[in-house]
Amino acid sequence: MKYSIAVIGATGNVGREILNILENSKVQIEKIFAVASQKSVGKEVVFKNRSIEVNSIEGFDFTDIDFVFFATNASISKKYVLVASKKVKLVIDLSSHFRMNEDIPLVVPEVNLSSLKLAKESHIVTNPNCVAIPLVVTLKNLHTFAQVSRIVVSTYQSVSGAGKKAMDDLYVQTKDRLSNVFSDDNNREKIAFNVIAKIDELTETGYTNEEIKVMEETKKMLCSDIDITATCVRVPVFVGHSMSVNVEFSKNISVNEAYNILNKSEGVLTDRSSEYNYFTPVDCVGKDEVLVSRVRQDIANNILNLWIVSDNLRKGAAVNAVQIFEKYVENYL
Repeated sequence: MKYSIAVIGATGNVGREILNILENSKVQIEKIFAVASQKSVGKEVVFKNRSIEVNSIEGFDFTDIDFVFFATNASISKKYVLVASKKVKLVIDLSSHFRMNEDIPLVVPEVNLSSLKLAKESHIVTNPNCVAIPLVVTLKNLHTFAQVSRIVVSTYQSVSGAGKKAMDDLYVQTKDRLSNVFSDDNNREKIAFNVIAKIDELTETGYTNEEIKVMEETKKMLCSDIDITATCVRVPVFVGHSMSVNVEFSKNISVNEAYNILNKSEGVLTDRSSEYNYFTPVDCVGKDEVLVSRVRQDIANNILNLWIVSDNLRKGAAVNAVQIFEKYVENYL
């Protein structure tokens, strides 16, 4: 079978990455459509060395499309995903809009592939948050060995997670700072040579929406009984999210046991497979695996500390979405 695919948000960071990854998909693609907002009409994206003109989402006809990727924000998904789902085999939504809907699966193939069967009814599957994905990939087999009871995660998230403009801001601000040029715009968040301890909007709880996403989505995919708290921080890195994770288990896991489990975990690479003893965001760019290093025991019993990095545009978003697409074709068509 050959399938027709539309990528909504095709001109964005993640949309372009989806197109790149689909080029090497084992699923045959007959037609592909690049779709974005009205302001992107007339632009072109590249797929398999040929240029594709961008269509507008407004009025786009989903008839005869088999699969749709929504690499968009929640407001666009809210407006168009249900419309598309009534005409296509499957919508893969990368926004946060449907993630906590009980009737719609939130899927990381290495972790909870069986949940994908729920999409046979809704024709919608959601792609988790770019921190929640590498976190659950890392913890899945450890959780099977000794149930996770509590997680404390602090993230160091790259600017690409906030889109192309944020990447441009980091570039311009860095260049200006090195040239001793200082902006008078006090409302502009200064990311160059700085860290910002707030991603997304603050809620009345004191947590940001990003932190709440990480906490709720992790529990939905791993176990609802896990206690988890998160602090999400933006750092001056272009691509690659990092996190420091403190995990309490139901029983003790030695460092050697943890490494043995992680080395057998699908989609995970550890520092013991590297010439280094730790990974950085530079090491993960362009890789589809989650990189785990600095595994060590806490001073308290049954607790491990881990350092995790992953390419947020790939496994944190586009790779996971394409894996969902391929698994759905393999298992349900």
